[in-house]
Amino acid sequence: MYQAVLFDLDGTLLNTLEDLANAMNRVLEKWGLPLHTLEDYKFFVGDGVENLVRRALPENMRDPTLLAKGVAAMRQEYSKAWALCTKPYPGVRELLDGLRARSIPMAVLSNKPDDFTKKMVKSLLGSWKFHPVLGERAGLPRKPDPAGALEIASILKVQPERFLYLGDTDTDMKTAVSAGMFPVGALWGFRSAEELLSSGARKLIGRPQELLEFF
Repeated sequence: MYQAVLFDLDGTLLNTLEDLANAMNRVLEKWGLPLHTLEDYKFFVGDGVENLVRRALPENMRDPTLLAKGVAAMRQEYSKAWALCTKPYPGVRELLDGLRARSIPMAVLSNKPDDFTKKMVKSLLGSWKFHPVLGERAGLPRKPDPAGALEIASILKVQPERFLYLGDTDTDMKTAVSAGMFPVGALWGFRSAEELLSSGARKLIGRPQELLEFF
């Protein structure tokens, strides 16, 4: 029934939280602002770098000029140290091996900037073929807009309803629903089962390998 898998990246395939949090906290520290905990960042990430910076900054510092400076500073810090702690979640390698053995096409759609998305997939998941790999870029609306997911379906020539969409946030589930894909929530990621279910998840899995049961 299902012919392809579309993956979110952060919180689904890769645990990127610590490197993201450390980079943003370095920006805040340089600006003399309060830092945030790793738990805080679970709710800051997932909707692109601009929203991450907006959520991390104090409310009185979220005007467009300061926000733009914050985004630039965050990009600079993250580009210097994006892979110190980031690695695939336990079980991800086994899942990807299983999908490859079944000749299932795999793609990635992230709200992370397109250059970082492609760099991270190539560097940390380069043993497997992902096509296409799309991140945030000009002309492509961020998730939960379904445009990126539908572009991937078009490129792979697979009908959206034949896709499993695996993600870990409400943004991912809403994207899958809007695109007409089957939303699967990853419980090892950044958000709760309740959030995933309330935003449209039709299946929750606690280990990556459980996705293979669909094939």
